[in-house]
Amino acid sequence: MEQIYDILIFVGMAAVALVLFAGLLNMFRNGPANRSQKLMRWRVGLQFLVIVLVMGGLYFFGKG
Repeated sequence: MEQIYDILIFVGMAAVALVLFAGLLNMFRNGPANRSQKLMRWRVGLQFLVIVLVMGGLYFFGKG
């Protein structure tokens, strides 16, 4: 079960990075502001999910 958490955290962090870069790329290309706003909201939501996964992993599988 611990390995599943590790994989989910890694996938979540990769998703955060991809959405961040997509939002920055859209912003630098002077794309629609609506799309940048939507991507940044997705990024914040994904960051929240990753933080919840990390804290849950520490709570359930922490050594201490």
